[in-house]
Amino acid sequence: MIVGGGKISFYLSHMLLANGIDVKIIEKDAACCEMLSQKLPGATIIHGDGTDKALLLEEGLDRADAFAALTGMDEENIFLSLYAKTQSNIKTITKINRISFDEVVDGLDLDTVIYPKDITAEYIIRYTRALGNSIGSNVETMHRIAGGKVEALEFVIRENAPVVNIPLIDLNLKNDILVACIQRGGRIILPRGNDCMKVGDGVIVVTSRTGLKDIRDILGKSRSGQ
Repeated sequence: MIVGGGKISFYLSHMLLANGIDVKIIEKDAACCEMLSQKLPGATIIHGDGTDKALLLEEGLDRADAFAALTGMDEENIFLSLYAKTQSNIKTITKINRISFDEVVDGLDLDTVIYPKDITAEYIIRYTRALGNSIGSNVETMHRIAGGKVEALEFVIRENAPVVNIPLIDLNLKNDILVACIQRGGRIILPRGNDCMKVGDGVIVVTSRTGLKDIRDILGKSRSGQ
């Protein structure tokens, strides 16, 4: 069940329907309901006020597997998700656009909270990193964690990389760099000081630094020559 018929709801519903999942959208704007009905023929579109408790129960809130509060009002989304949790052991998704009181939101009984601005920023960064790949960068994937303060990056180790076959303990790593994982031939290695990175390895680096584009960027000046 989704409350709110905006763009996020539309694209989410499209993906859910493509995977065989039943979708019900409650939207109070009649014109929006008409548009959704035409573009999402497989979904059930309800014209009504999603903050109406009686309507939510009538439409099966207590029987739904998941509930997404995706209206344009942060406070409304939070209260809707909290109410949904009182009706059943339901998975909730709550969209928050503006509220910056993270410590308060984190203390609430909300399963998944999404911040569209943060998601957009992450995808922009991924896109720019992908552009960098075309000119020599070897960042395969990147995720922002810890409220966007930390990046987890996946590198592929290539020939002539300055880290190949050197024990981690002997690498002059910059501060705030953690080599968290090495994937080699389908095997996961939690690296210790004597482990080495080899050609073809996938390596996860976690850092509070920004702008890393190549595995050599994890090295201090004495090793990388920068």
